[in-house]
Amino acid sequence: MRAGQAAGLAGRYLLLLAVLAITVGPLLWQLTTALKSSGEDVYGDNASLLPQNVTLDNFVKIAEAVPIASYVTNSTLIAVLGIVSNLIFASFGGYMLSRPGWRGRKAVFLLLILAMMFPFESIMISLFLSIRDMGLVDTLAGAWLPGVVGAFNVLIMRAAFLAVPGEVEDAALMEGAGEWTRFWRVFLPSAKGAMTVITINSFIGAWDDFLWPLIVLRSEENFTLTLGLSRLSSSSFGVDDKLVMAGSMISVIPVVVLFFLAQRWFYRGVESGAVKM
Repeated sequence: MRAGQAAGLAGRYLLLLAVLAITVGPLLWQLTTALKSSGEDVYGDNASLLPQNVTLDNFVKIAEAVPIASYVTNSTLIAVLGIVSNLIFASFGGYMLSRPGWRGRKAVFLLLILAMMFPFESIMISLFLSIRDMGLVDTLAGAWLPGVVGAFNVLIMRAAFLAVPGEVEDAALMEGAGEWTRFWRVFLPSAKGAMTVITINSFIGAWDDFLWPLIVLRSEENFTLTLGLSRLSSSSFGVDDKLVMAGSMISVIPVVVLFFLAQRWFYRGVESGAVKM
């Protein structure tokens, strides 16, 4: 190997290590802090990166301080509803946008693109007024409704359906398959990767959401995990960084597990969607 090639290879590895430290480093620091015992310092001269006495006491204290099971149940329910609704409506919407021959298709596509340009903060007041008028303030339904379907998810499904070869649909037509049969038997099976991407995006969006539950939820029995765990940093419980980090790890673990279970289909869906997006 030449000196120039070796230097280039070393530079790539150094860049990858830097990216790894930036992305994974904070997560590892949260984990090591959450595993520290009560007598260990988090900051200061006596603080260490790795825990000297590994313990799960901080997780036990969280379970005693807040109704963590209720928070997890509420977040899981909202996340599952968000996944189901996004898969259904994004699949139907993406299929319609991928079908040629009807007026207004390009206009709808443009509106979806424009909708993605506006941040959530610009519409949350009108959303809250709508939820209030429907009587859904302080309900899980009110926390779920704004995430029923995302414009980006519709575009992902559109790209996946556009990637289906025309010959496959022609073969189904020759066998007498109707519109619904082609959608169910031809297009949906070919979009498994895109559906995995939508599942992960919808789950993360609902599970990690803090701002909207903070606005619409009032009662503790309806709190989501992120909203409930924010109480750990409040003065009523006393600020304990180890408890805060333990709570953060509880909220991160389901996302990491879901991603590792579905990463193969996730990358496949990203690759297939990038061709036609």
